[in-house]
Amino acid sequence: MSTGKVVLGTAAGLAVGGILGILFAPEKGSVTRKQIIDKGNDYADDLKSKYNGIADTLKEKMKAVKKEAKDITEIGIDDFDKVNSEFNDEAKNF
Repeated sequence: MSTGKVVLGTAAGLAVGGILGILFAPEKGSVTRKQIIDKGNDYADDLKSKYNGIADTLKEKMKAVKKEAKDITEIGIDDFDKVNSEFNDEAKNF
């Protein structure tokens, strides 16, 4: 199971548990609705924060992969140029 699914399942479980806890609390309806809205906003903010953290991590990993690919490409081009130069020198001597 992927980490994203686990995080999403955990967040959903916490949200449902929080809402059920508030619904069964002995408060006035208006107070209960406000508590539900506040908890929902708290969970939404927490989920956004986790999403942004995951997105930032993925961006950093993609940057690292792109840099590594660029480095490998540059090495390959340098090696090709070297071999091509050596080939041309040998062809002239032939």
